[in-house]
Amino acid sequence: QVQLVESGGGLVQPGGSLRLSCAASGFTFSSSDMSWFRQAPGKGLEWVSSINRNGGVRTYVDSVKGRFTISRDNAKNTLYLQMVSLKPEDTAVYYCARGYQSASRGQGTQVTVSS
Repeated sequence: QVQLVESGGGLVQPGGSLRLSCAASGFTFSSSDMSWFRQAPGKGLEWVSSINRNGGVRTYVDSVKGRFTISRDNAKNTLYLQMVSLKPEDTAVYYCARGYQSASRGQGTQVTVSS
């Protein structure tokens, strides 16, 4: 079955950086578009970014454009989210998902941006 395991979260100061990883298994990763979502405390799930199967098309929510970069390594079945210039409002649990729907997301990794 589809399995997605996120890692790389943590506590970081405003302006800091983190790189999230998502290890995928149970499906053909190289044939799948992939996405990142996040859920801030007390808020609903928010789409953050998507990448198509070969990495040629990447899209972002406006609030992270210029600060976050989605990428993938199809040889390693791994999805990444490089985050720089982090802000307190980026604090959330971050999930990766197969395709563009959040239903297939993993268990998530906590990102906390605080001084």
